[in-house]
Amino acid sequence: MSRIVVGMSGGVDSAVSALLLKEQGYEVIGVFMRNWEENDPNGVCTAEDDWQDVRRVCEMIGIPYYAVNFAQEYQDRVFSYFLSEYRRGRTPNPDVLCNREIKFKAFQDFALSLGAERMATGHFVRTDGEGRLLKGIDPNKDQSYFLYMVKAEQLRRTLFPVGGMTKAQVRAIAEDRGLPVSRKKDSTGICFIGERRFRDFLKTFLPAQPGDMVAPDGEVVGRHEGLMYYTLGQRRGLGIGGRGDGRSWFVIGKDLEHNRLLVSQGEEHPLLWSSVCLCEDVTWVRDCPIPEGGELRCACRYRYRQADQPVTASLTPEGLLRLVSDTPQRAVTPGQSAVLYLGEECLGGGVVGETGGVRSSE
Repeated sequence: MSRIVVGMSGGVDSAVSALLLKEQGYEVIGVFMRNWEENDPNGVCTAEDDWQDVRRVCEMIGIPYYAVNFAQEYQDRVFSYFLSEYRRGRTPNPDVLCNREIKFKAFQDFALSLGAERMATGHFVRTDGEGRLLKGIDPNKDQSYFLYMVKAEQLRRTLFPVGGMTKAQVRAIAEDRGLPVSRKKDSTGICFIGERRFRDFLKTFLPAQPGDMVAPDGEVVGRHEGLMYYTLGQRRGLGIGGRGDGRSWFVIGKDLEHNRLLVSQGEEHPLLWSSVCLCEDVTWVRDCPIPEGGELRCACRYRYRQADQPVTASLTPEGLLRLVSDTPQRAVTPGQSAVLYLGEECLGGGVVGETGGVRSSE
């Protein structure tokens, strides 16, 4: 009987994953990861509540359970990067790095140290014997975007029991088996921030430097609280109002040198749109799919939940991933991830660096 270690989050997806594997005859062990520590009497990320839910689920299923602390690894490999990106004026995605560095590295190593043949998670993705990363069946819950940095050899050691199911099916199984988390809400946002306002959290780690909001003609139209609090394409929370032609204001860029936030009315400003993107930290699930010196026609998602966008992908001599979109893309944001697909397969991707204007006939 094969031993499987399931990463238990306290949510319904990992709970059903553990249940299904137990019913399939595996020797299942549930493990809860603590990735964040803070001296807060009320807890952060509802970690203690989640741990209690893990215990209740595992006891009901009849499997052993443990908690493992990866807080130091998370600080070193994920959170330090998160802060450094904000210092650069970018908008990072810590979930992508957490999957690569914690869940599919530190945690997988821990699972194997327990004598497990493989580990399992509640991610809505699929894989196969070749270690391909495939979209989850439920298009509204597919999480392949967040796993594009995971390598094929790690996927071959992982089971995704709910990847071929819809969220409704998962909840129905949980209800039918009487799991205590069957109606628990899905977690949203960045875990370590929890229910706090993002600005309140970030300013405890990075000093805010207020400055001017500047329109394209150079007019100062307001004050910002710190460039790190804003992202490209943002409309809400600017507090400008009462100026211009009555249209909404949007963030169209950041002038780090002069600590200015660039804003414009309407969504037509060229700085808000791009057709060319250069990506850093390029990683592939399997081998590089782009022929040497050539191009690849594929699809790209520049943000989670975005529909697949047709692109032409190539590699620069410096090893950057160059993406040219068939149609201009709105608010392709430095620090976020551009993830490539061929049909159902997630190929890999990179971290957005520079973006450029509408493609010419070059």
